[in-house]
Amino acid sequence: MRLAVLASGSGTLLDAMATAGLPIALVMVDRRCAVQDVAARHGIDCELVERSDFTDGFDRDSFTKQVVAALEQHDIDLVAMAGWGTILSSAAFEAFPGRIINTHPALLPSFKGWHGVRDALEAGVKVTGCTVHVATEAVDDGPILAQEAVPVLPEDDEASLHERIKEVERRLYTQTIAEILERGTVT
Repeated sequence: MRLAVLASGSGTLLDAMATAGLPIALVMVDRRCAVQDVAARHGIDCELVERSDFTDGFDRDSFTKQVVAALEQHDIDLVAMAGWGTILSSAAFEAFPGRIINTHPALLPSFKGWHGVRDALEAGVKVTGCTVHVATEAVDDGPILAQEAVPVLPEDDEASLHERIKEVERRLYTQTIAEILERGTVT
């Protein structure tokens, strides 16, 4: 299976994947970001499909078609989102049915959305964690592939808790992707 990683941020997940030896065929970014430097450091091809519109009028369908075309041009079989900042439209899920995976910093189905760590703290839970799941059109709603709990400590703030979740996430996501690649199928 040819693996692509879609990312938009600092590149810590990408770095963990590449350091673990995952055979990443392509990295794609939707904005200029540190991920590009991480990909270059590991010698991985990186393609920018730039999102330039962040207004309510953003043409999500057109952008998604550009992303899908680039992935198909590189013969990608499995897509791993790693901090990818743009929600994709149905075209992505039609092109890669059941083959787009994501990680989320909470124990789904609890605390879906962009602020899972903050929402867990505000709810006062004693345990949260991370989830690796199949991505679907509904955000943070696909079948769960792996989860691991992280305790919420009394002194935690959003930054400290999120960093501890990221430590688990980098290991669990990389391990889950390696297992998918070994099996040759997501489930």
